[in-house]
Amino acid sequence: MSLTRKTFTVTGMSCASCALNSQNILRKQKGVESAEVNYANSEGTVTFHPELISLPQMKTALQSIGYDMLSDDSESKEKEELVNLQLQELRIKTFGSIILSVPVFIIGMFFKDLPYCNLIMMGLSAPVVFWFGRSFFYNAFKQLRHRTVNMDTLVALSTGISFLFSTFNTFYPGFWIRRGMEPHVYFEAASVVIAFILLGKLLEEGARANTSSAIKKLMGLQPKTVILVTTDGQEIATPIAQIQTGDLLLVKPGEKIPVDGVVTSGSSFVNESMISGEPIAVEKSNGDLVYAGTINQKGSFRIIAQKVGGATILARIIQMVKEAQGSKAPVQKLVDQIASVFVPVVMGISLLSFLIWFFAGGPNSLTHALLALVTVLVVACPCALGLATPTAIMVGIGKGAEAGILIRDAECLELARNVNAIILDKTGTITQGKPEVTEFITASSVSDDTEMREVLYGIESQSEHPLAEAIARKLKEDHCKQATIERIESITGKGVTAKYKETVYLAGTLSLLDDYGIRLSAEELKAGDDLQKKARSVIYFTDDKKLLATIGIADKIKPTSAQAIHELQQEGIEVYMLTGDNTQTAAAVAKEIGLKFFKGGVMPAQKAEFIKELQKEGKIVVMVGDGINDSQALAQADVSIAMGKGSDIAMDVAKMTIISSDLLLIPKAFKLSRQTVSTIRQNLFWAFIYNLIGIPLAAGILYPVNGFLLNPMFAGAAMALSSVSVVGNSLRLRFSK
Repeated sequence: MSLTRKTFTVTGMSCASCALNSQNILRKQKGVESAEVNYANSEGTVTFHPELISLPQMKTALQSIGYDMLSDDSESKEKEELVNLQLQELRIKTFGSIILSVPVFIIGMFFKDLPYCNLIMMGLSAPVVFWFGRSFFYNAFKQLRHRTVNMDTLVALSTGISFLFSTFNTFYPGFWIRRGMEPHVYFEAASVVIAFILLGKLLEEGARANTSSAIKKLMGLQPKTVILVTTDGQEIATPIAQIQTGDLLLVKPGEKIPVDGVVTSGSSFVNESMISGEPIAVEKSNGDLVYAGTINQKGSFRIIAQKVGGATILARIIQMVKEAQGSKAPVQKLVDQIASVFVPVVMGISLLSFLIWFFAGGPNSLTHALLALVTVLVVACPCALGLATPTAIMVGIGKGAEAGILIRDAECLELARNVNAIILDKTGTITQGKPEVTEFITASSVSDDTEMREVLYGIESQSEHPLAEAIARKLKEDHCKQATIERIESITGKGVTAKYKETVYLAGTLSLLDDYGIRLSAEELKAGDDLQKKARSVIYFTDDKKLLATIGIADKIKPTSAQAIHELQQEGIEVYMLTGDNTQTAAAVAKEIGLKFFKGGVMPAQKAEFIKELQKEGKIVVMVGDGINDSQALAQADVSIAMGKGSDIAMDVAKMTIISSDLLLIPKAFKLSRQTVSTIRQNLFWAFIYNLIGIPLAAGILYPVNGFLLNPMFAGAAMALSSVSVVGNSLRLRFSK
């Protein structure tokens, strides 16, 4: 029997245990060989026998335990709509709960003698607990059905019991008064807990909502329709899905190339930066290969489709980014790891406290048992735990943004502390990413430099070649005027010829000069060779007799690149440069910035493979890039950093973005990561210390010693204090250097 592998979106998950439950139900289905569900990107990948089970049957299985799946056809649109709807609902719940909780908290803390205060607090907190916080109860019930517990379980128990206990005390206060005790209510504790936890979930969901946008933008590089040339020469707009290998297609100026193919007629320059990462467009003519997603610039040409659909390089990039993102199982946060033990332990302690007090509590055993049960659940409420990570991240992100560093999530912060290898793309990362004239050497024989430059400006301004555009831009910046050129002709792969005032001018390579019999002196040839050794593209400008100027064009290295690389090396981090540019250029750049490890002519897939090799050696790898071509490597790396002036797709895939594209900010980003993670761990320490002290006191451990019992009201105040301490510690991060 054949095996089929499918990836689809799983909806309805609210935590990592949801992913585990949906994964387990899929694995139990007959015909399923393997199943993996990733909570981080809400995707499931299943390998199955289509003869034994279908996708609709898997969908039914998921629906039976409260989840769902989206089909391939509807996934992109439906998933986007679903994510937006869920975020909107969560915002409403969060802000609604905060608005209602504030007056409850104020009344509960400062206006307990207000007439009907208990009824007012109950009326305000009820919608917070049972409407805005209903998902906690629903998810806790789902966990109960599968005999598991999570943070939702503890939130539902603590807030639910606190609310019901307070409601009982509101309507039947005499029950406690007759037993010599005051009937306290804890509506504010239940309400504030829900508000804080919802705020934490909103922060988490907001960070996760954009994980699919990079894939969506990559898919957007492929046009929906193409122009198919029929056997009788007709040009018909055809959906891309109907194109087959061997079809003849027309690509017009400015259009994205739809498939991988071979040029059969016409010529143009194609921007292949998504493949090579290099800014200089590549000339394409008869017999040259072109790739899906690259952009045709000014000319038109026809191509024969060689690879279509999932076989194109663009499709493979999309798939590799998906796999790299999905293969990295989300690093479970420390809170969730401890909570998997913490929650059942707290529940067990509260129940044990109830039983001990019930059987050994004397005359008021039931009273003490109920108070101990509620107090343990209230004091152990995970409010501080829920705030520990998001508050530190909020402050860390704010501080980073002020310095021009955008940090996407806590996972990359955790890993950034241990980074020992960093890979840098060249173009747009180490260099400016824009061809510029670096040397303009006027020949000694030129008598009128101004006229020479005006003629050159007139010629290059009419050319579509990226190097010509760099020269034209330089001359424009120098406030040169344009001469009116009578005739201009492009010579494929060599340059251009032009006529001005009955004189023929050439601008191009040595080969072009040879074709027209222009000979350079040894000194002039040496000047060009020296430029090439510095990894410059050289353009010679001549009239029909002699050299007028030698122009060197390069992608300049950013002023701070060398210093940033030195700082990284000083921290013991191995720095590598991988580039799609030729090895000669890579070597020249590496020498200039003091870099030992570099590779030229590297394709996107090779960058990702290089990262995998380093990871197999046990290294924590950072990838820094700015182009679409870097997206695979960015997704594969443990920590990914995008340069903000580059591709939007690179920034969406990356976990960090350097807005100003200044490499010096990368060492600063690592330092900020260490500070933020340290703050998170401090927060968690105080949150758990609070619980380690508070829970035994709430259970009555000191009662046999000195008769001390923790009042639930003080437990609620302690819970609030723990939250304040966590927030205060996070704010302290703002003032650290």
